[in-house]
Amino acid sequence: MFKLRMAAAASALLVSSFTHVMAAPPAGVKGALDGERIGLLPSENFRLRDGKCADCATLPQALWYFRDDVLAVPQPAQPISGFGSYTGIAQDVKAWSTSQPALKLENPGLVWLGAPHIFDDATLLPDGRQVRAADGSVSPLALVPKIPANLSYWNDKTSAFFAARQVRMRGTLKEVDGQSAFVARTVWPKDFAIDGPSMVARPLAANETLASFVQEHGGGASSPFATRLLWERNASKARAWQDKPVIGIMLNGAQGDDDEAYGGHFAIATGTMGKQGQWSDWLVNNFYNLDSFSEKGIVAAPVPMDNYLMDLNSGQQYYRPSYMLVAVLNNPRTAAAYQGGVQRVFNHFYRHDFTYRHAAANCAGISMDVFKGLGWHVPERGPTSSLKAIGAYGYVAGKEQSLTKGRQIYDYLTEEQVRLYPAVAFEAAGNDLMQLVGATPVKSPRELTSYEKQLRDDIEALVLVRIPQVPSSRVMGSNPVFSFDEFMARTPPDQKDWKIVPVGPRPFPKELRGNVPEVASPSPVPLPVAGIGALGLVGIGALVRRRARKKSAR
Repeated sequence: MFKLRMAAAASALLVSSFTHVMAAPPAGVKGALDGERIGLLPSENFRLRDGKCADCATLPQALWYFRDDVLAVPQPAQPISGFGSYTGIAQDVKAWSTSQPALKLENPGLVWLGAPHIFDDATLLPDGRQVRAADGSVSPLALVPKIPANLSYWNDKTSAFFAARQVRMRGTLKEVDGQSAFVARTVWPKDFAIDGPSMVARPLAANETLASFVQEHGGGASSPFATRLLWERNASKARAWQDKPVIGIMLNGAQGDDDEAYGGHFAIATGTMGKQGQWSDWLVNNFYNLDSFSEKGIVAAPVPMDNYLMDLNSGQQYYRPSYMLVAVLNNPRTAAAYQGGVQRVFNHFYRHDFTYRHAAANCAGISMDVFKGLGWHVPERGPTSSLKAIGAYGYVAGKEQSLTKGRQIYDYLTEEQVRLYPAVAFEAAGNDLMQLVGATPVKSPRELTSYEKQLRDDIEALVLVRIPQVPSSRVMGSNPVFSFDEFMARTPPDQKDWKIVPVGPRPFPKELRGNVPEVASPSPVPLPVAGIGALGLVGIGALVRRRARKKSAR
């Protein structure tokens, strides 16, 4: 479905500069890599290509997903993240972290940009059809088409939301009837800034938690953008966060029109703080299921923050509120270690060394496993209930006449909750960061690893960010759930009444699989359930034999 976006226009403009497209582009329009950063890396490391690139060192399995879309790929002479024999996410990252390539951050195989141009310092006019550049000139504005499967899109409320502020856009500059027109794919509100110097420290109060922050005002979908300084290392020193490296722990809320999406979403971002607190160029490591099409056109990839949140089709803010805990660092090493490790994980993911599983390997689990491999052991909370899982397996398998569906509910209830629920991962990681730096008391002392000591020593400040949902034709979302019971309380009792958005499969080509075997699905009957069943059969057999002996003795 992502191919339905501005593929033809983007492909035609990839290698040519916009001076070949029109003689006088509006002020503020530039190439997508001109003077930019891509997370922690300079844009000079990259060039624009699409997924049909024949001279790219990027894995062909990764390029296949973006055959007609705009990518940033490493320049030929630039180092690129690799991969080894797959032994598991945490194990692979742990082995890599002590190797020579881990000493310096290499380039990701690709970054999904989606468009060849940026239009900065722009102002949308109220009609939503024109844009004013910084020099006052006005040009036509168009939007990329809505993906057919997308349930909602930009409307008059969206135009009004963005017309009230200055924006930065990603898109394609085109000539229409002799005029320079900008076809926008991403629109970013520039007043969404993390302005360190203006912040007043406001730690969590005794009656506040990270969970209560997320749940406030029903998730805060309509609340204003807000930042909150939770902790800083040196309160007496003037804050100078420009160019400081960061790690962003991102939690996206629940959708209001999809009963399967109450769990929310989770991702880790890295980058550097902008001069005026800009963060639109941070790199978000976004994991989604590669083997099915997304109704919004989302494909798992490293993406710039503006695309991740504000893409007109796939941007998280068009269907739910979001929350972020930012660790401002005085040294890039912990952020670079995470980014280097997760880039290897993407290579394994594109190769299908492992596949996305909603319980065992989802967005939270994959992201947290990278930290685990580096040595950050976020305290775990255990599964929901193994006993409840066995009962739920029997109930669902019988009701739905499906052992596979029974296995799915069993896996949800037996998975570690920090790996399963995005909201729990956000809260657990945030709580541990605050304890590491001394912002809150340590509840369970432990011997710190080298990576945990680096986190403790490198964090200069912790900032909470609340990001509202962008108004559109979609209903407002809410906060994500923190437990299985909360999820069940929100959904209709009968699953037949759930609002869901069916998506089709995206089969991975056999010719790209090579010698990588297909990942086996778990047995539809979990071992504990099989054991109970076997004991039951033994018991029944013993009862039958006992009755038979009694009968023969008469």
